[in-house]
Amino acid sequence: MTGGIEMIKVRDLYHSYNNNEQYAVKNVSFEIAKGEIFGFLGPSGAGKSTTQKILIGLLPLQKGNVTVDGADVRKSSRELFDSIGVSFERPNVYKKLTGVENLKFYSEMFGVPTEDPLKLLKMVGLEDAAHKKAGEYSKGMLQRLVFARSMINNPKIWFLDEPTSGLDPNTTSMIKSIIREKQKQGTTIFLTTHNMHIAEELCDRVAFITNGEISAIDSPRSLKLSFGERLVAVEYIEDGKSKKETLSMVDAGQKQRLNDLITRCKVETMHTQEATLEEIFIKITGKELK
Repeated sequence: MTGGIEMIKVRDLYHSYNNNEQYAVKNVSFEIAKGEIFGFLGPSGAGKSTTQKILIGLLPLQKGNVTVDGADVRKSSRELFDSIGVSFERPNVYKKLTGVENLKFYSEMFGVPTEDPLKLLKMVGLEDAAHKKAGEYSKGMLQRLVFARSMINNPKIWFLDEPTSGLDPNTTSMIKSIIREKQKQGTTIFLTTHNMHIAEELCDRVAFITNGEISAIDSPRSLKLSFGERLVAVEYIEDGKSKKETLSMVDAGQKQRLNDLITRCKVETMHTQEATLEEIFIKITGKELK
């Protein structure tokens, strides 16, 4: 963890949709510190959304202990509702209201000061569509509207479910910048995604979840150092021909081969390579992200 106050603490969490031994989430435990971006990573059906719904009170806690901002989720309160923001993957807005009307309506639900709707819409590039009905929005615009809405109460804890799914590169970059800025302001962020690139860029720590169980929790860097291979890609000229090799920096024989190439040949480029977070996920869990 990044240290300091624990904003989310989960211990021995289980959940079954059929109230039997078929668990969608089983024996899940983790904690998230204030100001940390914590990635909850796994394929569809892994248990990510189930866990998030329990944390925000949309599903009842069946078994285990969960506290959010120091409050037991079994005893959900107005104070807890006021302190969290949620951006859902599937937009759930009022289609007959305009963008700004959606945000104004939602802001009335909170007992704390709220942000200016137009300011939030401008942040996500929707200022020109602020007075259009949400029913006229594209899928990407609806997603940005839900993202903007999740910031209306300036939440202390921000739950983001696939916040960049289906968005173009420019919009994705904008969303990532907003997330980083909110972290600088001290917001604690729980990010559920199957996009390992986003997780690698943004998260302080990640948890890998498959079939409802967590198989690893650590920083992306530590996971790559622990489970990834240390490789170096070399391009060189030998006998007048351009050649390429990828060699291990751990294996003694391949390290000697690298030294030989450097000594004998004209090395044109040499780059260290590390495994991606997605490759580490597959190595640890045996499953692909689909």
